[in-house]
Amino acid sequence: MLSQICRSGCQSFTQRLLPWVQSTTLSRSLGSRCLRSSLCTHVPSSNMDEDRVQPSATGHVRSWSNIPFITVPLSRTHGKSFAHRSELKHAKRIVVKLGSAVVTRGDECGLALGRLASIVEQVSVLQNQGREMMLVTSGAVAFGKQRLRHEILLSQSVRQALHSGQNQLKEMAIPVLEARACAAAGQSGLMALYEAMFTQYSICAAQILVTNLDFHDEQKRRNLNGTLHELLRMNIVPIVNTNDAVVPPAEPNSDLQGVNVISVKDNDSLAARLAVEMKTDLLIVLSDVEGLFDSPPGSDDAKLIDIFYPGDQQSVTFGTKSRVGMGGMEAKVKAALWALQGGTSVVIANGTHPKVSGHVITDIVEGKKVGTFFSEVKPAGPTVEQQGEMARSGGRMLATLEPEQRAEIIHHLADLLTDQRDEILLANKKDLEEAEGRLAAPLLKRLSLSTSKLNSLAIGLRQIAASSQDSVGRVLRRTRIAKNLELEQVTVPIGVLLVIFESRPDCLPQVAALAIASGNGLLLKGGKEASHSNRILHLLTQEALSIHGVKEAVQLVNTREEVEDLCRLDKMIDLIIPRGSSQLVRDIQKAAKGIPVMGHSEGICHMYVDSESSVDKATRLVRDSKCEYPAACNALETLLIHRDLLRTPLFDQIIDMLRVEQVKIHAGPKFASYLTFSPSEVKSLRTEYGDLELCIEVVDSVQEAIDHIHKYGSSHTDVIVTENEKTAEFFLQHVDSACVFWNASTRFSDGYRFGLARSCAHRCSLTTSSHGLPGRVVEVEGTPEICGPLGTLVVKKKADSSGLSSTKSCSLFSRFLTLLGVALYPTFMTLVCVLHPPA
Repeated sequence: MLSQICRSGCQSFTQRLLPWVQSTTLSRSLGSRCLRSSLCTHVPSSNMDEDRVQPSATGHVRSWSNIPFITVPLSRTHGKSFAHRSELKHAKRIVVKLGSAVVTRGDECGLALGRLASIVEQVSVLQNQGREMMLVTSGAVAFGKQRLRHEILLSQSVRQALHSGQNQLKEMAIPVLEARACAAAGQSGLMALYEAMFTQYSICAAQILVTNLDFHDEQKRRNLNGTLHELLRMNIVPIVNTNDAVVPPAEPNSDLQGVNVISVKDNDSLAARLAVEMKTDLLIVLSDVEGLFDSPPGSDDAKLIDIFYPGDQQSVTFGTKSRVGMGGMEAKVKAALWALQGGTSVVIANGTHPKVSGHVITDIVEGKKVGTFFSEVKPAGPTVEQQGEMARSGGRMLATLEPEQRAEIIHHLADLLTDQRDEILLANKKDLEEAEGRLAAPLLKRLSLSTSKLNSLAIGLRQIAASSQDSVGRVLRRTRIAKNLELEQVTVPIGVLLVIFESRPDCLPQVAALAIASGNGLLLKGGKEASHSNRILHLLTQEALSIHGVKEAVQLVNTREEVEDLCRLDKMIDLIIPRGSSQLVRDIQKAAKGIPVMGHSEGICHMYVDSESSVDKATRLVRDSKCEYPAACNALETLLIHRDLLRTPLFDQIIDMLRVEQVKIHAGPKFASYLTFSPSEVKSLRTEYGDLELCIEVVDSVQEAIDHIHKYGSSHTDVIVTENEKTAEFFLQHVDSACVFWNASTRFSDGYRFGLARSCAHRCSLTTSSHGLPGRVVEVEGTPEICGPLGTLVVKKKADSSGLSSTKSCSLFSRFLTLLGVALYPTFMTLVCVLHPPA
């Protein structure tokens, strides 16, 4: 009776798992028959090679056992390993090695079931994409140790209870278990677990146990090779492990004897041998550390090595091996280098971290920066990590220069833009030729540089230089705290900025000048469509910086680094500024981990033409706002017309002008209802066209115009055209946008035009009239999220008498600085407090 009670309470894990395994195995058996029947129905040839998921030129959707999946185009001739992470997505045959620390629990008795289930799910996803997956797994010893411990406890508990009573149960000692016996006891349970898990994804798994002799005996090696190829051909996942029940102890120093010989003494060497033998494209080694470090993980100066090259092992100090398993990091590196020489790419990554283990395998295959990637091809330039360190060091040196020296650098850069105009335009021509047919017309316009653009850039840079004299080290406030003790509030640089921009190469010198003026290091990541233009502009920037020995302060990232990977460099970057589409901003805000992002919105600018408007003025303002530079962020996108103006000379003149300028009109819902034959109805009232396209909508009052702007606008720039000052004041006070204008073009929303080359604000209002009345004095308040309170900025500025813009460039400020809900004071600056006794 006591024996029955003890066995019920100490039932082994395998026994508890058995009913689930049996039920799922039965389900898998039925599913396999359905699958084979489905394959026979759809595949005309009896050749089983036809049954494999074949690569597709475009990718297509298939369904096996009612589980849909997407097959991806995979075709690669094995020979050389991949040179870059981005190429890993083309890997077709993949070996995943699960280390003992990944498979087992922390107490080394039993398996980490949740972790295993996640790994099986990822392997199944990749298998269902048409890849050929193989597993090299540890865990048999740990699983067997758990079973044998239970059996020993059961046996001892009965004897102890009969002779000494229940009080002795807690004092029972468990003898040391021999590893081979544990392996023999655990192999069947481990395989049953894998079989049950893979069955949930309608995937069959097969176990293969090997020893060193299976690779060194030519006949056995051929048999093993044939078996594995046959399993892969039938879409079965081979699960390979060393036969630890019979394997002899590993010989010391016999791990690697050359390119053609590797002794299988642990699962690291087994995975490497298997990967080369099967000509796999990728070997993923999962361990309990993030990857390979230049010194033992946990030490103060340990840094994760992103890419490891053959020959670098001399610069690495290896620590002790993991808590379980036969090998350590040194064994993994040796096995990885051996596989790399055999033409297989290798990544060593962490398979135990709860935040990443659920997608670590798929992330690696997608080319994301995970773990340490082994490559035989060294990049021509520095890595992005090295560039970050150079920008940090260069920025600190830049901040120590005198204001006149920083201004001199910017002036020199402005001169280079005009002196090297021909070289810049030639590089830009190459970008335009390569982008022809691939980019939309608005993006091509933003990509294009011209002599006038370069001249405008040079003028803007000189403005920055002239206004940057007191950017760094300016005392904003001095407070006496006690006798002989004062507190100063001083402006200092932020640190290292990462600016990511699309299409517009003119953004590079603008941002560089701002960073130089404020003493910040800078990392630039431009779009590949502007690579030639960005390269020469960056060279000119570094040439200007070199006159005072701070050439490295501005870095252009030219590697194949993905934006998402750059956003993870939280130890090197202090602020990210995306410059591009709203989708780019959202993606970066989502990807940034621990780094503040200064984002922006679209430039959905509105103009409301009131019933009391001047015909000539309204027509000229609409033309300038929409047609002068439609690709700019401050170009007009939606024209709101008061209902009383329909079928009036003013309305007809605006429509005729738009027709002459070849502007495509999209009718809003209310505007379309007034017309018998209307233009194409707008798909969305919240659209930034960036081209000669315009939405026209009808409103009944100024209040309805304001409501429309708040609902569909982006708080960028909004304008009212009216001769009624009371109506204009109402509009200016109630529209919540960064720039609100009265009788001025939306194109006037420009940092250079405002004279804000140094400071910036949350919201600006500006007015003008045909009589040349002076602009209103506007108080602008903002509370920055990054740098502390800005205070009040008073803008005294008036437009020319026509109210039209006279600048051709939409500067960086209008999108990043002037028009954001985040204010910085001054440009790219933050505040610090310094305590010192008074002079």
